[in-house]
Amino acid sequence: MTVDTTAPGPVGADPWSGQWVTDRLGVRLTGGPELTALIGLALRRNPKRAHLLVSQVLGKHVPQRPEVVHGAGLDLGRRVAALLGPAETARAVVLGYAETATALGHSVADGLDAPYLHSTRRPVPGLAPLGGFEEEHSHATSHLLLPEDPELLAGDGPLVLVDDEFSTGTTVLNTIRALHAAHPRERYVVVALVDLRTPADRSRLAAAAAELGARVDLVATADGGVHLPADVLDRARALIDAAPEQPRPAAPQGELTRLPLPWPDGLPDGGRHGFTPAHRRRLEETLPALGAALADAVGPRARRVLVLGCEELMYAPLRLADALQRRLPDAEIRFSTTTRSPVFAHDHPGYAIRTRLAFTAHDDPAGDDSTERYAYNVAPGSDPARRFDIVVLVVDDPADTPALHHGPDALLPRLRTATDHVVLAVLPSYRPAPPA
Repeated sequence: MTVDTTAPGPVGADPWSGQWVTDRLGVRLTGGPELTALIGLALRRNPKRAHLLVSQVLGKHVPQRPEVVHGAGLDLGRRVAALLGPAETARAVVLGYAETATALGHSVADGLDAPYLHSTRRPVPGLAPLGGFEEEHSHATSHLLLPEDPELLAGDGPLVLVDDEFSTGTTVLNTIRALHAAHPRERYVVVALVDLRTPADRSRLAAAAAELGARVDLVATADGGVHLPADVLDRARALIDAAPEQPRPAAPQGELTRLPLPWPDGLPDGGRHGFTPAHRRRLEETLPALGAALADAVGPRARRVLVLGCEELMYAPLRLADALQRRLPDAEIRFSTTTRSPVFAHDHPGYAIRTRLAFTAHDDPAGDDSTERYAYNVAPGSDPARRFDIVVLVVDDPADTPALHHGPDALLPRLRTATDHVVLAVLPSYRPAPPA
């Protein structure tokens, strides 16, 4: 089925959040209506690729209800469990990709009740990487695998690889080849919110699976394709160059408070070093108390609250947002995270990235030359209804640096111009015990 993404929506409805790009550049999505419900379009500040597929359910660029974000991953995990069957599900391990899919992969693992690991761009002193692989279009190793248990990926059960989108399959295929060379297994399952591969890409993955002697299945929420005009890079660059810069928020700085959350000792804050079913049960037991502490910090009159995570730190802030929503059912709670991806912002209802807060990097992994990070759709822009009265910023302790607090382009001062109250919650980053 092919859907024309240039067609107008119902009278009075908000336009599709990719309509502005489609109208000006001719970029079109082909697929069922479930595809355009999942993603919008924006323009990248990137000489190699003009467009960005902006997920509405990932919790990265677009603030979304936490139950929607977690639920999207849970649903995919349950579909994988149905595909594998109980015996194979019990042996499965899930691997997610940093930075964008760390919470999605963790949520898929929740749906399977399986051990979880995500790649990371943050090296840990004293912990040797189990491996590393390169992202497509990258000239340096951008993903490290740092499991506390070196046997986590050494089994022969199904390996479930999770990314937000499956565009060509190159990164996933590179990962499978590298891991299969070290620890061959019979079955892989690739999971994504959207599958946009061409027929040639699909044939390439099938050929690679046959070469490895392994079965590779794919599970996605929606599939389709992207049509790109031949001159899209030049036209996108011209649009960006001609656009005026968005004004910096000029409002007085809101209140800032620091919240000491009762995070349990020894509980990993995510899957950087592995997250087991036992960790999962412990987190579920403690979430009500964490939600109560957050509710006390934001107050009973909270109306519209954003819980904002930090780059790879997505899953813990997501679950905190969900716990807060359960404590404050009448409030509107949203979740998103900061990112290193430079995207052009344009304050138009038919464009996916309406506002941008650029700030100085306060957690600078090795090998990253960029000193700027971004929070999208956090500032309200021209629409007062989009304003959050409270932002809960959740970081881990390595990211709680002077660069977070001080300077004209530090994140905390920038956030305080976009909201009435910022609550800072710092989680202890899990540090594996040094090997014997």
